[in-house]
Amino acid sequence: MTPVSSTLTAAPARLTQAERRDRSERELLDATIRVVSEKGVSAATFDMIGQEAGYSRGLITQRFGSKDGLIRALIEYLHGWQGEALDRERVAEMDGLTALCTFVDVNCQVLEGHDEAKAYFMLLSAAVADQLDFRVAFADSHDLQRVLIRAMIERGQATGDIRCDIDADAQALLTGCALLGLRMQCLIDPSTQIEPVRDELLAGLRARLAPLGGEEIT
Repeated sequence: MTPVSSTLTAAPARLTQAERRDRSERELLDATIRVVSEKGVSAATFDMIGQEAGYSRGLITQRFGSKDGLIRALIEYLHGWQGEALDRERVAEMDGLTALCTFVDVNCQVLEGHDEAKAYFMLLSAAVADQLDFRVAFADSHDLQRVLIRAMIERGQATGDIRCDIDADAQALLTGCALLGLRMQCLIDPSTQIEPVRDELLAGLRARLAPLGGEEIT
């Protein structure tokens, strides 16, 4: 009699209710990103998103409540996605100027071949153009970015690798606006060459922010 193989794979453990909920929410958000980036904002109905994700329209309502709730959850999800990218680069361990330049570089990198960034700015454009309620969520999102950039600048000022006479908040807003403009340009003209613009932006930041008379940080 042939013995039962000890290498038989055990049945996978069943997901908990919380794990099932997290997975369904993530899949619905991923489906929203795909629908928006491939078909446009107007196509992102609950029916279409549910069909794309393989869930019912009712589950979207149950998970997010409304279109505004879905968009806010999506923005939070994308902030987490960006945060993971910055963590991989170990931005928190860098000096302020290097961290800022890396932040700009990472944001430029995601402009090519990433549906997440494309969907975000398509939704932003629609919110502004049509004065939709969820435009407030984007304003909150940009405030978070501004605070993040400002913290990098202030860290650099505290350690001496960024000039102390720079207005950290104004520079944070200016940097965010530059990235926003580049992202919108890429939506308008997908053939835009990002690298030369990124290089000029980084060179400008280093020239403006590096301490006068000190070595330029690269």
